[in-house]
Amino acid sequence: MTPAEKYQQDLTRPDFHHDTAQEYAVKQLQRLYDDFVQKLPQSQSWWQKLRTGTPQKKPLTGLYFWGGVGRGKTYLVDTFYECLPTKRKMRIHFHRFMHRVHEDLKLLKGVKNPLEQVADNFSKQTDIICFDEFFVSDITDAMILGTLMQGLFARGITLVATSNIEPDGLYRNGLQRARFLPAIGLIKQHCQIFNVDSGIDYRLRTLEQAEIYHHPLDKEAEQNLQQYFLALSVEPRQAACQIDVANRKLSALAEADGIV
Repeated sequence: MTPAEKYQQDLTRPDFHHDTAQEYAVKQLQRLYDDFVQKLPQSQSWWQKLRTGTPQKKPLTGLYFWGGVGRGKTYLVDTFYECLPTKRKMRIHFHRFMHRVHEDLKLLKGVKNPLEQVADNFSKQTDIICFDEFFVSDITDAMILGTLMQGLFARGITLVATSNIEPDGLYRNGLQRARFLPAIGLIKQHCQIFNVDSGIDYRLRTLEQAEIYHHPLDKEAEQNLQQYFLALSVEPRQAACQIDVANRKLSALAEADGIV
């Protein structure tokens, strides 16, 4: 199923409503999906591979969706990720991505050009990275991203990202922001930028329709909370898990990308 087909299917759901900005965004996802499928490697004989060699990787032009909270951005990136007909794809919250990068850098302490090695590690796993909630507030992340993104794009990795902020507003007023500007330039060079604000806050609409209080805490209350959780969250969902709050582990019935 393609992103356009998935969107048309979702429009038949009673809890899903047409949105002009979202429909336009889906068309852009479909364009990238078609380009990606066309670029999928065809099988070659060993003789063809010997003659052609390894082609220089060039990333497809990706997408950067930005807009206010609750505009359906996560739906867009999840729809695209689910439809991609490949295992060489990655969908990750940006904060978790940077946490992984820092962990890799710890393991590569003392290695020359460690960010190049980090980029190599990602290129061995994926051809396309889907970021949700691209946001930079930490100076260490800001200093890393320019070199890292250059390495990812140089290895042919395509980027699809969502953010509450347009690229030019990222890390605004941050320390040594001039050193982060190359990262912004790379995003604008390798991604088409789209604003998805439409005036519809999907999360708020769900919460407005929900009851504020549930008493007693019986089976019916649990079922209602489960319905709200499913309406607000997207895959992947994790049941019976633990979350980190101020360096403490708290048990949760379920969690999905910030919805607990």
